[in-house]
Amino acid sequence: MINVPLSVLDLAPVQEGTTAADGLAATTELARRTEAMGYSRFWVAEHHNMPGIASAAPSVLLAHLAAATSRIRVGSGGVMLPNHAPLVVAEQFGTLHALHPGRIDLGIGRAPGTDQATALALRRTKDGLSAESFPQELAALLAYFRGTSPDGIAATPGQNDEPEIWLLGSSGYSAQVAAILGVRFAFAHHISPNNTVAALELYRENFRPSEQLERPHAMVAAAAICADTDEQAELLSRPRELAFLNLMSGRPRRLPTPEEAAGFPANDRERHFAAQRRAGQLLGSPDTVRRQLTTLIADTEADEIMLNTLVYDIEARARSFELIRKLTQD
Repeated sequence: MINVPLSVLDLAPVQEGTTAADGLAATTELARRTEAMGYSRFWVAEHHNMPGIASAAPSVLLAHLAAATSRIRVGSGGVMLPNHAPLVVAEQFGTLHALHPGRIDLGIGRAPGTDQATALALRRTKDGLSAESFPQELAALLAYFRGTSPDGIAATPGQNDEPEIWLLGSSGYSAQVAAILGVRFAFAHHISPNNTVAALELYRENFRPSEQLERPHAMVAAAAICADTDEQAELLSRPRELAFLNLMSGRPRRLPTPEEAAGFPANDRERHFAAQRRAGQLLGSPDTVRRQLTTLIADTEADEIMLNTLVYDIEARARSFELIRKLTQD
């Protein structure tokens, strides 16, 4: 039996022929359904200037999702700190935590989640956009929660009552920062599957206990599509693959239809890229996904698993989560 908590990472995808409002409504429906299935957390990402992703304002979307559900933890996967003033993030999530105590997760990332021009438009200054400034920005954010800012500024709400804080990453650098700060760590296996085990080892080996966390706690986020058969899962995965190809080619669009994806004339380079993207994914029938997920948990010793399911149809998306959830109940 698969006996680690399962959670959801959602991008509020916008399908071809639909609107951003449709994408947000589908994400809300998925949050309700996965809560009923027994998933532990429902996180939303932060991306900007992307027509196929409606999750641009995590704190706003989380307020809506928390109100639309009653038990499941909701959180950011994540807030991209270079795009925001740390005090604003602390006050936003302090407010969310005050309104929905015990249900808010603040996942923090160090990438802008967009191109440099858009990142500059968000921040309106280059200050805080460099990778070198991230540790200082993160330290300031934590200080606003903990009342330790040298200038005496504190988050209100939020001071001495912070949400559950996670550091997100896809490299050893983020793993070491999370370890030094003594916070939970979520690794993006769906982005960098070849680095997962090494990064988690770094996190555990260098972990320093904190007032908030006595021992290391790691979650692995994986791309997952489960259907009744391997062949059905394969078909469902094609729009996601074409969406990534469009993004990497500098032509981001809404999530393509299965028909468009099936008919796309991919060249050798694009087929190779799509094959690389499949590394580490959970893809197939329940029996296939059970084997893949069991191996992932054994290899990473993850405390929790988070699943990102990017398919065109909301019913197929929900069905994938239902089938995987049943694997923990057999």
